[in-house]
Amino acid sequence: MLDRSEPLTAPASAVRLRVSRIGAVLRSSPSRLAILVFVALILVFTTLFTTPWAAADGRPTHFADALFTAASVVCVTGLSTVDMATHWSVFGKVVIVVGTQIGAVGVLTFASILGLVVTRRLGLRAKLMAAGDSNPLRTHAGAVPEGQAVRLGEVGTLLATVAVSTVTIEVVVGVLLLPSVLVAGFPFWTAVGYAFYYAAMAFTNTGFSPNAAGLGPFTDDYWFLSLLMLAVVAGSIGFPVIRTVAKQFRTPRRWSLHVKLTLVTSAVLLVSGAAVYTALEAANPRTLGDAGPGHTAFQALFLSTMTRSGGFATIDVEQMHGASLLVTDMLMFIGGGSASTAGGIKVTTLAVLFLAAVAEARGRRSMEAFGRRIPSDVLRVAVAVVLWGATIVAVATIVLLQITGDSLDRVLFEVISAFATCGLSSGISGELPEAGKYVLAATMFLGRVGTVTIAAALAASQSRQLFRRPEERPIVG
Repeated sequence: MLDRSEPLTAPASAVRLRVSRIGAVLRSSPSRLAILVFVALILVFTTLFTTPWAAADGRPTHFADALFTAASVVCVTGLSTVDMATHWSVFGKVVIVVGTQIGAVGVLTFASILGLVVTRRLGLRAKLMAAGDSNPLRTHAGAVPEGQAVRLGEVGTLLATVAVSTVTIEVVVGVLLLPSVLVAGFPFWTAVGYAFYYAAMAFTNTGFSPNAAGLGPFTDDYWFLSLLMLAVVAGSIGFPVIRTVAKQFRTPRRWSLHVKLTLVTSAVLLVSGAAVYTALEAANPRTLGDAGPGHTAFQALFLSTMTRSGGFATIDVEQMHGASLLVTDMLMFIGGGSASTAGGIKVTTLAVLFLAAVAEARGRRSMEAFGRRIPSDVLRVAVAVVLWGATIVAVATIVLLQITGDSLDRVLFEVISAFATCGLSSGISGELPEAGKYVLAATMFLGRVGTVTIAAALAASQSRQLFRRPEERPIVG
Protein backbone atom coordinates (compact mmCIF):
# COMPACT_ATOMS: atom_id res chain seq x y z
CA MET A 1 0.00 0.00 0.00
CA LEU A 2 1.30 3.46 -0.89
CA ASP A 3 2.54 5.53 2.02
CA ARG A 4 1.25 9.07 1.41
CA SER A 5 3.89 10.45 3.78
CA GLU A 6 6.64 9.42 1.39
CA PRO A 7 7.98 12.08 -0.99
CA LEU A 8 6.77 12.04 -4.58
CA THR A 9 8.85 10.18 -7.10
CA ALA A 10 10.56 12.07 -9.90
CA PRO A 11 7.96 11.18 -12.56
CA ALA A 12 5.08 12.15 -10.25
CA SER A 13 6.77 15.46 -9.38
CA ALA A 14 7.31 16.22 -13.06
CA VAL A 15 3.67 15.51 -13.86
CA ARG A 16 2.47 17.70 -10.99
CA LEU A 17 4.82 20.49 -12.05
CA ARG A 18 3.62 20.26 -15.64
CA VAL A 19 -0.04 20.36 -14.57
CA SER A 20 0.60 23.34 -12.29
CA ARG A 21 2.29 25.22 -15.14
CA ILE A 22 -0.64 24.54 -17.47
CA GLY A 23 -3.06 25.66 -14.77
CA ALA A 24 -1.09 28.86 -14.18
CA VAL A 25 -1.13 29.69 -17.90
CA LEU A 26 -4.87 29.13 -18.13
CA ARG A 27 -5.64 31.12 -15.00
CA SER A 28 -3.53 34.02 -16.26
CA SER A 29 -5.40 34.17 -19.58
CA PRO A 30 -9.21 33.91 -19.57
CA SER A 31 -9.17 33.99 -23.39
CA ARG A 32 -7.14 30.78 -23.52
CA LEU A 33 -9.39 29.25 -20.89
CA ALA A 34 -12.45 30.21 -22.94
CA ILE A 35 -11.03 28.49 -26.03
CA LEU A 36 -10.17 25.29 -24.19
CA VAL A 37 -13.51 25.17 -22.39
CA PHE A 38 -15.37 25.70 -25.65
CA VAL A 39 -13.37 22.92 -27.30
CA ALA A 40 -14.01 20.61 -24.34
CA LEU A 41 -17.73 21.39 -24.41
CA ILE A 42 -17.95 20.70 -28.15
CA LEU A 43 -16.21 17.35 -27.67
CA VAL A 44 -18.50 16.42 -24.77
CA PHE A 45 -21.63 17.27 -26.72
CA THR A 46 -20.26 15.49 -29.79
CA THR A 47 -19.94 12.36 -27.68
CA LEU A 48 -23.51 12.76 -26.41
CA PHE A 49 -24.87 13.24 -29.91
CA THR A 50 -23.12 10.11 -31.20
CA THR A 51 -24.86 7.90 -28.61
CA PRO A 52 -27.86 5.83 -29.78
CA TRP A 53 -30.08 7.50 -27.16
CA ALA A 54 -29.72 10.91 -28.81
CA ALA A 55 -31.12 9.80 -32.19
CA ALA A 56 -34.80 9.15 -32.79
CA ASP A 57 -34.08 5.92 -34.69
CA GLY A 58 -31.83 4.58 -31.92
CA ARG A 59 -28.73 4.39 -34.12
CA PRO A 60 -25.45 6.25 -33.55
CA THR A 61 -25.14 9.51 -35.47
CA HIS A 62 -22.22 9.90 -37.85
CA PHE A 63 -19.28 11.66 -36.20
CA ALA A 64 -19.17 14.56 -38.68
CA ASP A 65 -22.88 15.30 -38.17
CA ALA A 66 -22.55 14.97 -34.39
CA LEU A 67 -19.54 17.31 -34.34
CA PHE A 68 -21.31 19.84 -36.58
CA THR A 69 -24.42 19.77 -34.38
CA ALA A 70 -22.36 20.10 -31.21
CA ALA A 71 -20.50 23.12 -32.61
CA SER A 72 -23.77 24.67 -33.76
CA VAL A 73 -25.37 24.11 -30.35
CA VAL A 74 -22.51 25.27 -28.14
CA CYS A 75 -21.83 28.24 -30.42
CA VAL A 76 -25.61 28.95 -30.56
CA THR A 77 -25.53 29.08 -34.35
CA GLY A 78 -28.59 27.20 -35.59
CA LEU A 79 -27.14 25.57 -38.71
CA SER A 80 -27.58 21.81 -39.09
CA THR A 81 -26.64 18.96 -41.40
CA VAL A 82 -29.55 16.79 -40.21
CA ASP A 83 -33.24 17.48 -39.69
CA MET A 84 -33.21 18.85 -36.15
CA ALA A 85 -36.92 18.17 -35.67
CA THR A 86 -36.98 14.51 -36.69
CA HIS A 87 -33.42 13.20 -36.30
CA TRP A 88 -33.04 13.70 -32.56
CA SER A 89 -34.90 11.94 -29.75
CA VAL A 90 -36.33 13.61 -26.66
CA PHE A 91 -32.98 13.04 -24.95
CA GLY A 92 -31.18 14.59 -27.92
CA LYS A 93 -33.42 17.66 -27.85
CA VAL A 94 -32.84 18.09 -24.12
CA VAL A 95 -29.10 17.98 -24.78
CA ILE A 96 -29.59 20.63 -27.47
CA VAL A 97 -31.43 22.97 -25.09
CA VAL A 98 -28.83 22.50 -22.34
CA GLY A 99 -26.00 23.15 -24.77
CA THR A 100 -27.56 26.35 -26.08
CA GLN A 101 -28.06 27.64 -22.54
CA ILE A 102 -24.38 27.12 -21.73
CA GLY A 103 -23.15 28.53 -25.00
CA ALA A 104 -25.48 31.55 -24.92
CA VAL A 105 -24.37 33.00 -21.58
CA GLY A 106 -20.68 32.34 -22.26
CA VAL A 107 -18.58 29.57 -20.77
CA LEU A 108 -16.69 31.78 -18.32
CA THR A 109 -19.89 33.45 -17.15
CA PHE A 110 -21.57 30.05 -16.80
CA ALA A 111 -18.62 28.70 -14.81
CA SER A 112 -18.73 31.77 -12.57
CA ILE A 113 -22.46 31.30 -11.99
CA LEU A 114 -21.87 27.69 -10.96
CA GLY A 115 -19.06 28.80 -8.67
CA LEU A 116 -21.27 31.43 -7.11
CA VAL A 117 -24.03 28.88 -6.50
CA VAL A 118 -21.66 26.32 -4.98
CA THR A 119 -19.37 28.53 -2.90
CA ARG A 120 -21.75 31.46 -2.25
CA ARG A 121 -18.91 33.85 -3.07
CA LEU A 122 -16.65 34.98 -5.92
CA GLY A 123 -12.93 35.44 -5.61
CA LEU A 124 -11.00 38.16 -7.39
CA ARG A 125 -9.83 35.83 -10.16
CA ALA A 126 -13.38 34.59 -10.79
CA LYS A 127 -14.57 38.20 -10.98
CA LEU A 128 -11.85 39.06 -13.47
CA MET A 129 -12.77 36.06 -15.60
CA ALA A 130 -16.46 36.92 -15.59
CA ALA A 131 -15.71 40.57 -16.34
CA GLY A 132 -13.49 39.52 -19.22
CA ASP A 133 -16.25 37.31 -20.60
CA SER A 134 -18.73 40.17 -20.45
CA ASN A 135 -16.28 42.77 -21.77
CA PRO A 136 -13.38 41.70 -24.02
CA LEU A 137 -11.51 44.97 -23.43
CA ARG A 138 -10.88 44.09 -19.79
CA THR A 139 -7.45 42.56 -19.45
CA HIS A 140 -6.45 39.72 -17.17
CA ALA A 141 -4.03 42.10 -15.49
CA GLY A 142 -6.63 44.57 -14.24
CA ALA A 143 -8.38 47.73 -15.30
CA VAL A 144 -8.45 49.29 -18.76
CA PRO A 145 -8.10 52.99 -19.59
CA GLU A 146 -11.85 53.51 -19.98
CA GLY A 147 -14.72 53.01 -17.52
CA GLN A 148 -16.26 49.63 -18.17
CA ALA A 149 -19.84 48.55 -18.62
CA VAL A 150 -19.17 45.94 -15.93
CA ARG A 151 -16.95 46.79 -12.97
CA LEU A 152 -15.47 44.13 -10.70
CA GLY A 153 -17.71 45.15 -7.82
CA GLU A 154 -20.73 44.61 -10.07
CA VAL A 155 -19.79 41.16 -11.35
CA GLY A 156 -21.87 39.32 -8.78
CA THR A 157 -24.89 41.42 -9.68
CA LEU A 158 -24.26 40.84 -13.38
CA LEU A 159 -24.10 37.06 -12.89
CA ALA A 160 -27.39 37.20 -11.00
CA THR A 161 -28.82 39.26 -13.86
CA VAL A 162 -27.65 36.68 -16.41
CA ALA A 163 -29.20 33.77 -14.53
CA VAL A 164 -32.44 35.50 -13.55
CA SER A 165 -33.04 37.21 -16.88
CA THR A 166 -32.38 34.02 -18.85
CA VAL A 167 -34.78 31.93 -16.80
CA THR A 168 -37.42 34.66 -16.49
CA ILE A 169 -37.49 35.67 -20.16
CA GLU A 170 -37.55 32.10 -21.44
CA VAL A 171 -40.29 31.02 -19.02
CA VAL A 172 -42.47 34.08 -19.67
CA VAL A 173 -42.06 33.82 -23.45
CA GLY A 174 -42.74 30.07 -23.32
CA VAL A 175 -46.00 30.60 -21.39
CA LEU A 176 -47.11 33.33 -23.80
CA LEU A 177 -46.28 31.17 -26.83
CA LEU A 178 -48.26 28.18 -25.55
CA PRO A 179 -51.75 29.35 -26.72
CA SER A 180 -50.50 29.84 -30.28
CA VAL A 181 -48.90 26.39 -30.34
CA LEU A 182 -52.15 24.84 -29.04
CA VAL A 183 -54.19 26.69 -31.66
CA ALA A 184 -51.85 25.29 -34.32
CA GLY A 185 -53.23 21.84 -33.46
CA PHE A 186 -50.47 20.22 -31.40
CA PRO A 187 -51.38 17.98 -28.41
CA PHE A 188 -51.12 19.70 -25.02
CA TRP A 189 -47.87 18.24 -23.70
CA THR A 190 -46.26 18.42 -27.14
CA ALA A 191 -47.34 22.05 -27.32
CA VAL A 192 -45.80 22.73 -23.90
CA GLY A 193 -42.48 21.26 -25.01
CA TYR A 194 -42.54 23.14 -28.30
CA ALA A 195 -43.44 26.48 -26.69
CA PHE A 196 -40.56 26.41 -24.22
CA TYR A 197 -38.20 25.02 -26.88
CA TYR A 198 -39.02 27.97 -29.15
CA ALA A 199 -38.58 30.38 -26.23
CA ALA A 200 -35.13 28.99 -25.43
CA MET A 201 -34.04 29.01 -29.08
CA ALA A 202 -35.25 32.61 -29.51
CA PHE A 203 -33.58 34.10 -26.45
CA THR A 204 -30.33 32.26 -27.13
CA ASN A 205 -30.49 33.42 -30.76
CA THR A 206 -30.08 29.84 -31.99
CA GLY A 207 -33.07 29.41 -34.28
CA PHE A 208 -33.72 25.66 -34.12
CA SER A 209 -37.34 24.54 -34.56
CA PRO A 210 -38.68 21.44 -32.74
CA ASN A 211 -41.30 20.61 -35.39
CA ALA A 212 -40.65 19.46 -38.94
CA ALA A 213 -42.68 22.29 -40.51
CA GLY A 214 -40.66 24.96 -38.70
CA LEU A 215 -42.47 28.28 -38.52
CA GLY A 216 -44.89 27.19 -41.28
CA PRO A 217 -47.90 26.83 -38.93
CA PHE A 218 -47.22 30.28 -37.44
CA THR A 219 -46.50 32.35 -40.57
CA ASP A 220 -49.67 34.44 -40.11
CA ASP A 221 -49.66 34.39 -36.30
CA TYR A 222 -48.44 37.89 -35.48
CA TRP A 223 -48.60 37.21 -31.73
CA PHE A 224 -46.28 34.21 -32.01
CA LEU A 225 -43.84 35.94 -34.35
CA SER A 226 -43.82 39.14 -32.27
CA LEU A 227 -42.90 37.18 -29.14
CA LEU A 228 -40.06 35.49 -31.02
CA MET A 229 -38.78 38.90 -32.14
CA LEU A 230 -38.92 40.30 -28.60
CA ALA A 231 -37.02 37.30 -27.22
CA VAL A 232 -34.38 37.52 -29.96
CA VAL A 233 -33.89 41.27 -29.37
CA ALA A 234 -33.66 40.72 -25.60
CA GLY A 235 -30.95 38.12 -26.10
CA SER A 236 -29.06 40.12 -28.71
CA ILE A 237 -28.68 43.44 -26.87
CA GLY A 238 -26.50 41.87 -24.15
CA PHE A 239 -26.76 41.20 -20.44
CA PRO A 240 -25.04 44.44 -19.34
CA VAL A 241 -27.67 46.38 -21.30
CA ILE A 242 -30.50 44.33 -19.77
CA ARG A 243 -29.12 44.98 -16.30
CA THR A 244 -28.73 48.73 -16.86
CA VAL A 245 -32.18 49.17 -18.38
CA ALA A 246 -33.77 47.14 -15.58
CA LYS A 247 -32.05 49.18 -12.86
CA GLN A 248 -32.25 52.64 -14.45
CA PHE A 249 -35.28 52.43 -16.70
CA ARG A 250 -36.55 55.87 -15.68
CA THR A 251 -33.18 57.62 -15.87
CA PRO A 252 -31.76 57.00 -19.38
CA ARG A 253 -29.39 59.95 -18.93
CA ARG A 254 -27.40 57.82 -16.50
CA TRP A 255 -26.97 54.96 -18.95
CA SER A 256 -23.39 54.22 -19.96
CA LEU A 257 -22.05 54.96 -23.43
CA HIS A 258 -22.00 51.23 -24.20
CA VAL A 259 -25.72 50.91 -23.46
CA LYS A 260 -26.65 53.95 -25.54
CA LEU A 261 -24.53 52.90 -28.51
CA THR A 262 -25.93 49.36 -28.40
CA LEU A 263 -29.57 50.41 -28.25
CA VAL A 264 -29.33 53.21 -30.82
CA THR A 265 -27.27 51.22 -33.35
CA SER A 266 -29.49 48.14 -32.93
CA ALA A 267 -32.64 50.19 -33.50
CA VAL A 268 -31.20 51.89 -36.58
CA LEU A 269 -30.12 48.57 -38.11
CA LEU A 270 -33.46 46.96 -37.30
CA VAL A 271 -35.55 49.69 -38.93
CA SER A 272 -33.17 50.17 -41.86
CA GLY A 273 -33.08 46.44 -42.56
CA ALA A 274 -36.88 46.23 -42.55
CA ALA A 275 -37.14 49.19 -44.95
CA VAL A 276 -34.57 47.72 -47.34
CA TYR A 277 -36.22 44.27 -47.34
CA THR A 278 -39.60 45.87 -48.02
CA ALA A 279 -38.18 47.79 -50.97
CA LEU A 280 -36.28 44.82 -52.43
CA GLU A 281 -38.72 41.96 -51.82
CA ALA A 282 -42.18 43.59 -51.99
CA ALA A 283 -42.46 42.65 -55.67
CA ASN A 284 -41.11 39.12 -55.20
CA PRO A 285 -44.11 36.72 -55.02
CA ARG A 286 -41.87 33.89 -53.76
CA THR A 287 -40.97 35.77 -50.54
CA LEU A 288 -42.77 38.89 -49.29
CA GLY A 289 -44.81 39.94 -52.30
CA ASP A 290 -47.71 37.50 -51.96
CA ALA A 291 -49.76 39.47 -49.39
CA GLY A 292 -50.87 42.99 -48.54
CA PRO A 293 -48.54 45.85 -47.57
CA GLY A 294 -49.14 45.37 -43.85
CA HIS A 295 -48.14 41.71 -43.94
CA THR A 296 -45.15 42.52 -46.12
CA ALA A 297 -43.92 45.22 -43.72
CA PHE A 298 -44.32 42.91 -40.71
CA GLN A 299 -42.49 40.04 -42.38
CA ALA A 300 -39.73 42.42 -43.46
CA LEU A 301 -39.33 43.53 -39.83
CA PHE A 302 -39.27 39.89 -38.71
CA LEU A 303 -36.59 39.08 -41.29
CA SER A 304 -34.53 42.12 -40.29
CA THR A 305 -34.67 40.98 -36.66
CA MET A 306 -33.67 37.40 -37.42
CA THR A 307 -30.75 38.30 -39.69
CA ARG A 308 -29.07 39.94 -36.71
CA SER A 309 -28.51 36.44 -35.24
CA GLY A 310 -32.02 35.09 -34.53
CA GLY A 311 -31.95 32.44 -37.23
CA PHE A 312 -35.70 31.88 -37.67
CA ALA A 313 -37.28 32.39 -41.09
CA THR A 314 -40.84 32.47 -42.41
CA ILE A 315 -39.72 32.59 -46.05
CA ASP A 316 -37.42 30.51 -48.22
CA VAL A 317 -34.09 32.33 -48.10
CA GLU A 318 -33.03 30.71 -51.37
CA GLN A 319 -35.86 32.52 -53.17
CA MET A 320 -34.66 36.01 -52.20
CA HIS A 321 -33.15 38.36 -54.76
CA GLY A 322 -29.37 38.60 -54.95
CA ALA A 323 -29.43 42.16 -53.58
CA SER A 324 -31.43 40.97 -50.55
CA LEU A 325 -28.96 38.17 -49.92
CA LEU A 326 -26.12 40.70 -49.93
CA VAL A 327 -27.96 42.91 -47.45
CA THR A 328 -28.54 39.83 -45.29
CA ASP A 329 -24.82 39.04 -45.45
CA MET A 330 -24.00 42.50 -44.13
CA LEU A 331 -26.57 42.39 -41.31
CA MET A 332 -25.44 38.91 -40.23
CA PHE A 333 -21.80 39.97 -40.23
CA ILE A 334 -22.61 42.89 -37.90
CA GLY A 335 -24.62 40.73 -35.51
CA GLY A 336 -25.85 41.83 -32.09
CA GLY A 337 -24.54 43.46 -28.94
CA SER A 338 -21.44 42.63 -26.91
CA ALA A 339 -21.81 40.15 -24.02
CA SER A 340 -25.01 38.87 -25.61
CA THR A 341 -26.29 35.61 -27.04
CA ALA A 342 -25.80 37.01 -30.57
CA GLY A 343 -22.76 36.73 -32.80
CA GLY A 344 -21.07 38.86 -35.44
CA ILE A 345 -18.55 41.64 -35.01
CA LYS A 346 -21.08 43.41 -32.69
CA VAL A 347 -23.03 46.62 -33.14
CA THR A 348 -20.71 48.66 -30.92
CA THR A 349 -17.80 47.75 -33.19
CA LEU A 350 -19.73 49.17 -36.14
CA ALA A 351 -20.67 52.26 -34.11
CA VAL A 352 -17.03 52.94 -33.19
CA LEU A 353 -15.93 52.66 -36.82
CA PHE A 354 -18.74 54.99 -37.91
CA LEU A 355 -17.83 57.53 -35.21
CA ALA A 356 -14.19 57.38 -36.32
CA ALA A 357 -15.22 58.13 -39.90
CA VAL A 358 -17.37 61.05 -38.74
CA ALA A 359 -14.54 62.44 -36.61
CA GLU A 360 -12.13 62.19 -39.54
CA ALA A 361 -14.60 63.93 -41.87
CA ARG A 362 -15.01 66.77 -39.37
CA GLY A 363 -11.28 67.08 -38.80
CA ARG A 364 -11.47 66.11 -35.13
CA ARG A 365 -8.72 64.18 -33.38
CA SER A 366 -11.01 62.15 -31.10
CA MET A 367 -14.28 60.23 -31.41
CA GLU A 368 -17.23 61.52 -29.41
CA ALA A 369 -20.75 60.26 -28.74
CA PHE A 370 -23.41 61.26 -26.21
CA GLY A 371 -21.08 63.75 -24.56
CA ARG A 372 -18.28 61.21 -24.07
CA ARG A 373 -14.88 60.77 -25.72
CA ILE A 374 -13.87 57.33 -26.98
CA PRO A 375 -10.13 56.57 -26.69
CA SER A 376 -8.12 55.50 -29.72
CA ASP A 377 -7.28 52.04 -28.33
CA VAL A 378 -10.95 51.09 -28.65
CA LEU A 379 -10.79 51.99 -32.35
CA ARG A 380 -7.70 49.81 -32.82
CA VAL A 381 -9.49 46.83 -31.28
CA ALA A 382 -12.58 47.48 -33.43
CA VAL A 383 -10.48 47.57 -36.61
CA ALA A 384 -8.69 44.36 -35.61
CA VAL A 385 -11.99 42.58 -34.90
CA VAL A 386 -13.40 43.54 -38.31
CA LEU A 387 -10.22 42.62 -40.20
CA TRP A 388 -9.87 39.25 -38.48
CA GLY A 389 -13.57 38.56 -38.95
CA ALA A 390 -13.34 39.38 -42.65
CA THR A 391 -10.23 37.19 -42.94
CA ILE A 392 -11.98 34.21 -41.33
CA VAL A 393 -14.96 34.63 -43.66
CA ALA A 394 -12.76 34.99 -46.74
CA VAL A 395 -10.59 31.95 -45.99
CA ALA A 396 -13.58 29.75 -45.10
CA THR A 397 -15.42 30.85 -48.24
CA ILE A 398 -12.46 30.05 -50.49
CA VAL A 399 -11.97 26.61 -48.92
CA LEU A 400 -15.67 25.77 -49.03
CA LEU A 401 -15.95 26.91 -52.65
CA GLN A 402 -13.13 24.56 -53.52
CA ILE A 403 -14.74 21.67 -51.64
CA THR A 404 -18.33 22.10 -52.80
CA GLY A 405 -18.04 23.78 -56.19
CA ASP A 406 -21.22 25.67 -55.36
CA SER A 407 -22.01 29.28 -56.32
CA LEU A 408 -20.31 32.15 -54.52
CA ASP A 409 -23.50 33.79 -53.22
CA ARG A 410 -24.75 30.59 -51.55
CA VAL A 411 -21.39 29.65 -50.03
CA LEU A 412 -20.67 33.19 -48.81
CA PHE A 413 -24.14 33.36 -47.24
CA GLU A 414 -23.61 30.07 -45.40
CA VAL A 415 -20.11 31.01 -44.21
CA ILE A 416 -21.21 34.41 -42.85
CA SER A 417 -24.20 32.78 -41.16
CA ALA A 418 -21.83 30.30 -39.50
CA PHE A 419 -19.28 32.96 -38.53
CA ALA A 420 -21.96 35.29 -37.14
CA THR A 421 -23.73 32.36 -35.42
CA CYS A 422 -26.95 33.41 -37.13
CA GLY A 423 -28.38 30.11 -38.39
CA LEU A 424 -30.08 31.25 -41.60
CA SER A 425 -29.18 28.89 -44.42
CA SER A 426 -28.96 29.06 -48.18
CA GLY A 427 -29.57 25.32 -48.25
CA ILE A 428 -26.07 23.94 -48.63
CA SER A 429 -25.52 22.76 -45.02
CA GLY A 430 -27.51 19.59 -45.61
CA GLU A 431 -25.60 18.92 -48.83
CA LEU A 432 -22.05 19.36 -47.53
CA PRO A 433 -19.43 16.63 -47.92
CA GLU A 434 -17.66 15.57 -44.76
CA ALA A 435 -14.73 17.97 -45.27
CA GLY A 436 -17.18 20.86 -45.75
CA LYS A 437 -18.88 20.04 -42.45
CA TYR A 438 -15.56 20.32 -40.62
CA VAL A 439 -14.78 23.65 -42.30
CA LEU A 440 -18.15 25.14 -41.39
CA ALA A 441 -17.92 23.78 -37.83
CA ALA A 442 -14.52 25.46 -37.45
CA THR A 443 -16.01 28.70 -38.81
CA MET A 444 -18.76 28.57 -36.18
CA PHE A 445 -16.18 28.04 -33.46
CA LEU A 446 -13.98 30.90 -34.66
CA GLY A 447 -16.98 33.17 -35.03
CA ARG A 448 -18.13 32.53 -31.48
CA VAL A 449 -14.80 32.78 -29.67
CA GLY A 450 -12.32 34.08 -32.25
CA THR A 451 -12.97 37.81 -32.45
CA VAL A 452 -13.70 38.09 -28.73
CA THR A 453 -10.47 36.31 -27.92
CA ILE A 454 -8.57 38.55 -30.33
CA ALA A 455 -10.06 41.63 -28.70
CA ALA A 456 -9.14 40.35 -25.25
CA ALA A 457 -5.62 39.44 -26.37
CA LEU A 458 -5.08 42.86 -27.94
CA ALA A 459 -6.37 44.65 -24.87
CA ALA A 460 -4.22 42.46 -22.64
CA SER A 461 -1.03 42.77 -24.67
CA GLN A 462 -0.49 46.48 -24.18
CA SER A 463 3.09 47.05 -23.07
CA ARG A 464 4.98 50.10 -22.02
CA GLN A 465 7.26 51.42 -24.76
CA LEU A 466 10.09 53.65 -23.58
CA PHE A 467 11.00 55.04 -27.00
CA ARG A 468 9.33 56.44 -30.12
CA ARG A 469 10.51 55.82 -33.68
CA PRO A 470 10.70 58.56 -36.33
CA GLU A 471 7.31 59.39 -37.82
CA GLU A 472 6.52 58.99 -41.51
CA ARG A 473 3.12 59.05 -43.20
CA PRO A 474 2.29 56.52 -45.95
CA ILE A 475 -0.17 57.41 -48.71
CA VAL A 476 -3.67 56.20 -47.75
CA GLY A 477 -6.71 56.34 -50.00
